[in-house]
Amino acid sequence: MTALTVQGVTKSFGTTRVLHGVDLDAPARGLTAILGPSGCGKTTLLRLIAGFADPDTGTITLGEQTVFAGGRSVPPQRRRIGYVPQEGALFPHQSVAANIAFGLSRRERRSGHRLRELLDLVGLDREIAGRNPHELSGGQQQRVALARALAPEPDLVLLDEPFSALDARRRDDTRRAVAAALRAAGATAVLVTHDQAEALSMADQVAIMRDGRLVQIDRPATVYRQPRDAGIARFLGEAVLLPADVIDGKARCALGTLVVRTPSVTGPAEVLVRPEQLRLRHDGDGPTATVREISYYGHDAAVRLTLHPDGLPITARLSGTELPEPGSEVRVTVTSDVLAYPTPDTRGSRPPGEALVRHQ
Repeated sequence: MTALTVQGVTKSFGTTRVLHGVDLDAPARGLTAILGPSGCGKTTLLRLIAGFADPDTGTITLGEQTVFAGGRSVPPQRRRIGYVPQEGALFPHQSVAANIAFGLSRRERRSGHRLRELLDLVGLDREIAGRNPHELSGGQQQRVALARALAPEPDLVLLDEPFSALDARRRDDTRRAVAAALRAAGATAVLVTHDQAEALSMADQVAIMRDGRLVQIDRPATVYRQPRDAGIARFLGEAVLLPADVIDGKARCALGTLVVRTPSVTGPAEVLVRPEQLRLRHDGDGPTATVREISYYGHDAAVRLTLHPDGLPITARLSGTELPEPGSEVRVTVTSDVLAYPTPDTRGSRPPGEALVRHQ
């Protein structure tokens, strides 16, 4: 079942086109992340869904209610939407309880049952109900903002980069708590973010936006493992993209001859190798490389290499044990097959953003 349908939505500001014929279906009781760099149009799309602005063309449907079509728009307060902005936007002069109760009926406010239920849902201690926002951490404030958005049991929850102001540790903890609360509430949600880890870890569906177009929509694992083009591959996670020549399903490149799982590609191309596909050994087969630098993260490490003889820089992701020494020479092998993308002048290639491709 689809809770939100966006069809053919366009939006311009003056002579600048911001959204180009956007189509999006958000499944009920799931979280869809709209992921893209700053300025790509993702927040504009969220504002159109919320009703804070109107599209130039297209339709927006929430459940069975068409909220925008043919220039006619349902106002935001009648769309049954909960909205969580970037920094929570809590009322600073009101308590946590008053902030959450803002969207509740008078009877629900008097009983206090719904308030306690919401505090439990977002993982907050009931004792903070009497505090004011300035007495809370940033993560707690965002959970209160989510509780306020969920209070009237909306049909759709919109989250506009709600974790961007938090430090790394608090951001991880808060987004896990928010994702758990949304699942427990059975809510349908749309999250706008530029954070790839956030989108991949939280969402049931990821929609990649580039230059005002949704260029790929699919499950997180699919958009990571099967990016539609080299531009998406570069944007989504770490990518090693190497020039290659593809013949009969095999790519000849600086890493040797690799098996390609995109059989339609032939001739000059780029091959995508994720850093976690690379293995390093001190002997054996594979091209040689010099270890330039190691960034250690505890659970794993990024090993930056210079590949011989062309001097190409590549990065391998390895477990944090048995790492090579900087300056040492190693052999590099690829552990699995790779994707190939036609170079722009290759027949059959598509210019960026030309059409949406969904992998099923």
